[in-house]
Amino acid sequence: MPRNLAFIIEDDPQLSIIFSQAIKAAGFEIQRITDGDKAIIELEKGTPALVILDLHLPGVDGNHILEFIRSQEHLNDTRIIVTTADARKAEELHEAADIVFVKPIRYSQLKDMAERLKPE
Repeated sequence: MPRNLAFIIEDDPQLSIIFSQAIKAAGFEIQRITDGDKAIIELEKGTPALVILDLHLPGVDGNHILEFIRSQEHLNDTRIIVTTADARKAEELHEAADIVFVKPIRYSQLKDMAERLKPE
């Protein structure tokens, strides 16, 4: 598995593309995942360096995925950027996620933050 792999877990096709382009520009290889059930399967077998995580997903929701990541030893070094349209929920997640962005998110904002989180 590539050292600079990022999972983009987002069900909105347009946002998924924009997020993927920003993260790719930051130097990551991308795997796009559009639902929570598939995300759990991929996280069980993979070790991404970065996860961009939407909270409102079909299947397993983003909160459960966040808890799952934090409970897995093989994902201890995985950095997480949560994206949500709910500002109140964003406040609640600051301790569990590395970064929480309230949508809308600018391309440059996401790219710059991903560059900072990139493994050396």
